[in-house]
Amino acid sequence: MELLSPREVAAFALSLLDLTNLRDDCDSGAIETLCKRAQGPNGHSAAICIWPRFVAQARGILGSSSPVRIATVVNFPSGNLAVETVVAETRKAIEDGADEIDLVIPYQKFMAGDEASVSEMVRAVRAACPKACLKVILETGELKEAGLIRRASELAIAEGADFIKTSTGKVQVNATLEAADIMLQAIRDSRRKVGFKPAGGISTVADADLYLRLAETIMGANWLMPSTFRFGASGLLDDIQAVLNGSSAPRPSSGY
Repeated sequence: MELLSPREVAAFALSLLDLTNLRDDCDSGAIETLCKRAQGPNGHSAAICIWPRFVAQARGILGSSSPVRIATVVNFPSGNLAVETVVAETRKAIEDGADEIDLVIPYQKFMAGDEASVSEMVRAVRAACPKACLKVILETGELKEAGLIRRASELAIAEGADFIKTSTGKVQVNATLEAADIMLQAIRDSRRKVGFKPAGGISTVADADLYLRLAETIMGANWLMPSTFRFGASGLLDDIQAVLNGSSAPRPSSGY
């Protein structure tokens, strides 16, 4: 990745952004605001990521021709729902107009040694949304160990994940460059077209630049595009807009 100016990084990050509102107090007014912010004067985000109960509303606002995709979450954030419940959540979300499904794996069962639970969950949800983009959330901040993060990545990829995603944003430790490195190497080694989504805690253009550079180092030039890389963030857009509008100096990375 050639040396880009902060404005260039900001514009690129905007095109890769899943603009997110998964706050517990989210309401219909917040969804209206989110949809407007996703289509701003500096360009549009790749997607919005919202609770399932707001998908139909968002589809009504965005319509069928918007370039902004609608992502929603299932088995979220606990990862401990029954497979049949998660499949029902997924089917309803697709009926309501979701383009993308962000699925939390049963990470607690996985940490206890139950790999089959991960495979079963991803396989079932994949079958329930064959045409949607399926992003599988590993909750790496809870898995912690490099070996577990690597194995969870491999299981999700094997069962048809279109993306692997670090985090829900609902636990103490969310996206880290260390976890990103492990997950990107798993994608590279799989030789499949699978994307990567760091989520949670990425709030500055400088933060985004670190992840973009890491991804290109591992995956090579020209890999970075909305079909293979997304940021999951709620606050990142504020810094992107500030940099693009020249209203403030780019903030330094918050670090990980």
